[in-house]
Amino acid sequence: MGLAIIIYVLLLIIFGLVVFSVLQLKLAGIKVKDFWSFIQANQMLDKLYIFSKKCEKMSPQEQIVFLSEAEKVFDAFDKIPDMVWEDEYRKYSQVLDTYKNIRVSRWNEHSAGNNK
Repeated sequence: MGLAIIIYVLLLIIFGLVVFSVLQLKLAGIKVKDFWSFIQANQMLDKLYIFSKKCEKMSPQEQIVFLSEAEKVFDAFDKIPDMVWEDEYRKYSQVLDTYKNIRVSRWNEHSAGNNK
């Protein structure tokens, strides 16, 4: 009987914490789905940050994958207030710089190919 009461109280506490977290997200103007996407994008940002350090060594296929994944990360981060992810700004800006460099180099290659 005592064990059942402890389990019930723990489940009640967990449920209360989940409801409180969802309410805090709603009060901040963040949708739960957007916040979940942000958490996943934050994990992808770490991978892209490591990948961005070897930008010059990427094959064209790797560049395309990098660009598409980076766009997903940027989209997820845009839906979340800056103050939530300001600790990740350095990684975000490095990935953004690499994204821009790849886009410019691919555009230059495309333009050079059309001028021939």
